[in-house]
Amino acid sequence: MALPSSRTGRPGPLWAVPALAFFALFALLPMLIVVGLSFTRWSGIDQPQFTGFDNWAHLADDAQLLPSFRLTVVLTLASWVLQTAVALPLGVWAAAPGRPRAVLAAIWFVPLLMSSAAIAILWGLLLDPNFGLASVLGPLVGVDDGNFIGNPDLALWVCIAVIAWQFVPFHVLLYQGATRRIPETLYEAARLDGASKLQRFRAVTVPQLRNTIVTSSVLMLVGSLTYFEIILILTGGGPGTATRVLPLHMYLEGFSSFDMGYASVIAVLLLVLGTGLSIFVTRVTGYARMDSQTEGM
Repeated sequence: MALPSSRTGRPGPLWAVPALAFFALFALLPMLIVVGLSFTRWSGIDQPQFTGFDNWAHLADDAQLLPSFRLTVVLTLASWVLQTAVALPLGVWAAAPGRPRAVLAAIWFVPLLMSSAAIAILWGLLLDPNFGLASVLGPLVGVDDGNFIGNPDLALWVCIAVIAWQFVPFHVLLYQGATRRIPETLYEAARLDGASKLQRFRAVTVPQLRNTIVTSSVLMLVGSLTYFEIILILTGGGPGTATRVLPLHMYLEGFSSFDMGYASVIAVLLLVLGTGLSIFVTRVTGYARMDSQTEGM
C-alpha cells in the first residue's frame, strides 16, 4: 500500500516516520540518557545514584578541564585548516578526467577504509624512535632522538597530522563530486576573458564550491570534537597531558576513573559545543538558506 501524499503531489509526512524513528532511537534517546546520567554517581557497574548538580559543580574543580578544552580548540582549528588546505585542491584536481587521476583517487581513499585503531597502530610503528621511520627522519628535521610522539611540543601536531591522513580522503571525495557539477560554460566564459588557471580557480571554482566548503567545514569542526581513538592508542593523552583533549578526558574519566556521572557531564558539554558550533557556522555563512549556485543559468 502506497503512503499517502500531500495535495501538491509530494510525499506526505508519513514518509518521514522511519527516519524520525531511527533518529529518536539511536540519537535522541541516548542523548537523553546521558543527560540523565550527568545527575547521578555511577561507576558503570553498580546502580546509578541521584546526586543532583554535584557532577556539574565538579566542572569548576576539574584542573584538567581548561587545558583539555584549549587542546581541543587547537585540534579543531588546526584540523580544519590542514584538511581543507589539502582536500580542496586535491578534490578539484581529481575531478578532471584522466586515468592517472582516477588511480590516485582510489589509492588515497584507502585510509578512510581503515579503522582508527589500525591507523593508530600503523603510525605508532612508523613513529617508533627505535626502529620506525621516525628514527631515520627525526635527525633530518631537527628531532635528534626521533621521538615525535614523546615530545610534548610535537605530540599534538603529530596526532593532528595522523587524523588528517585518515579523513582528508573523505573531503577530497566531497570536493571531487561537487567540482564535477560545476557547469563547463562558466570555465569557458572565464577562458574567453583571458583568466589563468589560478584565476579560474579563485573566481569560478571556489565560489561554486561555497556550499560544499561549508558542509565539509561543519563535518570537520564538529567531528574534531569526537576524536580520541587515535590519540588514545598513539599517545594515551601524553606525554603527561600534552594530548589529553576533551573527548579523551571524558573517556578516561568514565572508563579509567569509573566516574560515569562526571564523564556524562563532559559528554553533554561536548554535545552543546558541537551543536552550537554547527549552528554558528551555518548562520554565519548563510548556508541555512541553501541558495542555488546555478540559479538563472
